[in-house]
Amino acid sequence: MATDTLKTSNAHQSPKAPGGSAVLRRVLLDNGALSALVVLVGVMSLMSGDFLTTQNLLNVGVQAAVTAILAFGVTFVIVSAGIDLSVGSVAALSATVLAWSATSQGLPVWLAVILAVGTGILCGLVSGALISFGKLPPFIATLAMLSIGRGLALVISQGSPIEIPESVARLGDTLGGWLPVPVIVMIAMGLITGAVLARTYSGRAMYAIGGNEEAARLSGIRVKRQKLVIYALSGGFAAIAGIVLASRLASAQPQAAVGYELDAIAAVVIGGASLSGGVGKASGTLIGALILAVLRNGLNLLSVSAFWQQVVIGVVIALAVLVDSLRRRA
Repeated sequence: MATDTLKTSNAHQSPKAPGGSAVLRRVLLDNGALSALVVLVGVMSLMSGDFLTTQNLLNVGVQAAVTAILAFGVTFVIVSAGIDLSVGSVAALSATVLAWSATSQGLPVWLAVILAVGTGILCGLVSGALISFGKLPPFIATLAMLSIGRGLALVISQGSPIEIPESVARLGDTLGGWLPVPVIVMIAMGLITGAVLARTYSGRAMYAIGGNEEAARLSGIRVKRQKLVIYALSGGFAAIAGIVLASRLASAQPQAAVGYELDAIAAVVIGGASLSGGVGKASGTLIGALILAVLRNGLNLLSVSAFWQQVVIGVVIALAVLVDSLRRRA
């Protein structure tokens, strides 16, 4: 009898399995950027009947693609408590190298693509070497690379756009007549970023360096070597972003991607990464890039001035950092 009573009492005290709405609420609370994206999409769809259409949502994906690919590379840097201001210029330089080598120099397209990606990686290695061995602050080293990359792009192109090969231009088309190729590239690069961060030695080293560089060094991590890897990855991702951007523009333009480095950093921060290092993930970065794209797309549909759009995006970035700071204190 006592046993039956105990069973009955335990049955009454056992917590109920959480319902679907409770699980969804918990997920949104634990992922502030995702919550913001859901709310933003809801608001924009209510304010504009054209927003929540298949074609417009695909447009949002295309608009987010270049920023997201750049931001994935910057994620590696910010997780390790660094900063990379050069990715926009490196993207433009890599695309210019591709177009120049394939058209003016007559190299095969596949070799021109490899040369372009190699250019981005080399730029990242130079930045990493200046930081690791030259002891320059990341801000100064990558600011210098920003100027060098843009200058070299102008020198190579003589300040004029260069037409890209048709096979590269197809990257800006759609697959099956509806799925944009830039969106596919964005998803692929996001998966690579997530795999590097979660499943490789270098990914774990990034978090360790960002959390405490001295402790990482004492634990046996070769910090200087890992910083070379980190900035090389950022440069390589910037090169791929530059190729995707050139495919959309049908030409390599030396003045392309101006200011994109700030959008990339903003996407990473909005996605939940900490500028002090040790925190960040690929999914958050993707959500941050989508938030920026949804904002711009929605404000365009609402005929909001481009000047005011900059103000709104600045406010969103400030709020994202403020909310993250308050959440960490709590």
